[in-house]
Amino acid sequence: MSLTDVRLTRSEEPKHAPPPRAKFWLYRFDTKTVPYLLIAPFFILFAIFGLFPIIFNGVVALRHWRLDDPTLTGWAGMENFTKLASDTDFWDALVNTFGIFILSTVPQLLIALMLANLLNRKLRGATFWRIGVLLPYVTPVAASTLVFAVFFSRDYGMANWLLSLVGFGEEQPLDWRATTWSSWIAIATMVNWKWIGYNALLYLSAMQAIPKDVYEAAAVDGAGPWRQLWRITVPMIQPVVLFTVILSTIGGLQLFNEPMLFDENPALANGGYDHQWRTIAQLIYKVGWRDLNLGYAAAMSWALFLIILIVAAINALATRRLGGGK
Repeated sequence: MSLTDVRLTRSEEPKHAPPPRAKFWLYRFDTKTVPYLLIAPFFILFAIFGLFPIIFNGVVALRHWRLDDPTLTGWAGMENFTKLASDTDFWDALVNTFGIFILSTVPQLLIALMLANLLNRKLRGATFWRIGVLLPYVTPVAASTLVFAVFFSRDYGMANWLLSLVGFGEEQPLDWRATTWSSWIAIATMVNWKWIGYNALLYLSAMQAIPKDVYEAAAVDGAGPWRQLWRITVPMIQPVVLFTVILSTIGGLQLFNEPMLFDENPALANGGYDHQWRTIAQLIYKVGWRDLNLGYAAAMSWALFLIILIVAAINALATRRLGGGK
């Protein structure tokens, strides 16, 4: 067969027909449109229940809006925000919020790190211990806070009984709700009890991704467990540490349930008879839903939002610096 015959034979072979237009359209729809349809519900719900309330809250903060006087409406501009500068209740609540935040967040993350380091070792019943540390997190906050309110009661609380064992408060029991520092410590204890196990499991999951060879090499070089924790483990789980720092900052500065239920009369949202543990979140609730001044409460919430952004950014930067990041 000559070369010309081969060419003729190949030219006579049937060619594959182009795919039908319907199949081509279906392919483009599946690859180009379906992914957006799958993620659209999240963005729709976020726009309705997340973005719209934020924007609407910003509009309310710039207006006079009182529920007890519908006639008192109108544009306020920055009046609600300038009022915060001279509001002693706001600044007192800010001090209380930061005080409880420091007493809860710093010990919480340090203890969680130590606990995760222990759980990362070979232990008998490791699964039992790992599940056990998560039980406080799954306990309803209302139930746990009410139990702690009894625990820190003045006359029959177990906290004063434990202190009496070491000779403190035998003559006069400590009233945990009476002073600022004692109430801060009590509320911080509730927060730490709930969140230490949760953060410990986050650290533990990150620690288990570290190769064992790294620890073996460090042990050969003479590094003990304590030095391995701070020189190897913490830098290698820095993204998770950063995540917990930011999460704890947001939660700590928005603290509401624990101080609210710690009060003997939570409906008043006083945070103690002298407001000694009233947080900003409690004050926003009181101004908005007891004093019925929604405009001023919205301004407070925006101020709290900006404070959280600033503190979270500072904590994130400090965590990166301490972890050796840039």
